[in-house]
Amino acid sequence: MNDGIVIIPTYNEIENIESIIRAVFSLHKPFHILIIDDNSPDKTAKKVIELQDEFPDRLFLEQREKKSGLGTAYVHGFKWALANKYNYIFEMDADFSHNPHDLERLYDACHFGRADVAIGSRYITGVNVVNWPLSRVLLSYFASVYVRLITGMKIQDATAGFMCYKRQVLETINLDKIKFIGYAFQIEMKYRAYAKKIEIIEVPIIFTDRAKGQSKMSGSIIKEAVLGVISLRIRQLFNRL
Repeated sequence: MNDGIVIIPTYNEIENIESIIRAVFSLHKPFHILIIDDNSPDKTAKKVIELQDEFPDRLFLEQREKKSGLGTAYVHGFKWALANKYNYIFEMDADFSHNPHDLERLYDACHFGRADVAIGSRYITGVNVVNWPLSRVLLSYFASVYVRLITGMKIQDATAGFMCYKRQVLETINLDKIKFIGYAFQIEMKYRAYAKKIEIIEVPIIFTDRAKGQSKMSGSIIKEAVLGVISLRIRQLFNRL
């Protein structure tokens, strides 16, 4: 069994999906990929199925009936990866905002370094974001500041979605208790790991905004994140996390 699998949730990523799959498979480290597709109208899943003929033992697809949120897609993928005995489980976007070459750096931080969780961090060495409008950069940066103030975590990029988890971390966290489905999911996973004193390391990356396709960010996602952080902290204080 290959020891590392990259989970990529998709919804209408037909413009990116083949390129991102080929980019990951071109790396020196032989990762596997699991696509979690939420019944994309643009036939993203159909393209993945076509590519499975070329990569039958490395590319996997789980299709869901409807768009159900980023958090539930990753939880679905985590459970699949654990059931299939992978030791290192990655989160990555399909749109090339995360550089596939950085997967190897996240892997090294966990496999050779002391990390149990490795974060591809936009803010650990300054602000390393390309092609975002200033308003989006400020929103993301100060969201992480807000999370640190409320939770006490020292993580500079609390909303990061480029991650590597050792399997033991996902076995330790009760995935059935994950509450949030939008980008607050990213904060919740980090906070649950932090609360269990799991070693979290930030690896500096350069984040580049998507060139193709549309962002999934919305006002409701931002609201969930703002209120969710307070909820997480309160539940942790009362030992109900």
